[in-house]
Amino acid sequence: MLLRAAATLIPRPRPAVLPSTVVEFSATASVTAVAAYNAVCGFPLRSTMPATYPHIMAFGPTMRLMSGGDFPFPVVGLVHIANSYVVHGPLPLGASLDFSVVARDLRAHRRGRQFDVVTTASLDGSVVWEETSTYLRRGKTTAEVAADADDASLDGPPSAVLRFAADAGRRYAAVSGDYNPIHTSRLGARAFGFARPIAHGMYTLARVLAATRVSADAATARFRSPILLGRSAELRATSAAAEVRSGERVHVFVELA
Repeated sequence: MLLRAAATLIPRPRPAVLPSTVVEFSATASVTAVAAYNAVCGFPLRSTMPATYPHIMAFGPTMRLMSGGDFPFPVVGLVHIANSYVVHGPLPLGASLDFSVVARDLRAHRRGRQFDVVTTASLDGSVVWEETSTYLRRGKTTAEVAADADDASLDGPPSAVLRFAADAGRRYAAVSGDYNPIHTSRLGARAFGFARPIAHGMYTLARVLAATRVSADAATARFRSPILLGRSAELRATSAAAEVRSGERVHVFVELA
């Protein structure tokens, strides 16, 4: 998968629009795989999988979609800036889920262009989970776009301090399949201007949910700034939202339902 992603950096003509391809597949979450994921992210082991785990099940097919020759951008360099999910029904361990993945809504962003990857999972013909992941391709904007208005933050003392271990990127990669070197290697991180590897956005979201609302049926996370591994950050939470912050800098803000 890493080699396939790297191959997208080879210069070649690219389309100006997203592909209309809908990737469909079935997958089963084993107890062993989910237990390993839960141990890394801090979730308790239950008879159902965490709400973020279908994202892991769909990661490989999603990367194949995004690294195809008909995709308008190289995978390397895309920035995951937001993620939202809704759980509509139980996600039992051992059940075979039917997935569909499609890229939609290529549009302007003040720092380039952005698009969504929409994933749904069905069980016995009924949709039980939906996700929208938003990615940014940095570059010149193609239209006048207002600055981000998303400056929400939470007041009050932190409810916990989250430690992001130096090896968290490698440990999360082992249970997620996401071996992006920006998260696992100092050299990979330095290639993108970071002194050390940074935390996966979905790992940070999982840590927030594990520490606050394990059973949240819906969440919207905005990944605002990177978290360097080997450091700690403060967690603040209410019944409706949570954030991870260092000083005045909010790294991730999550709306919960």
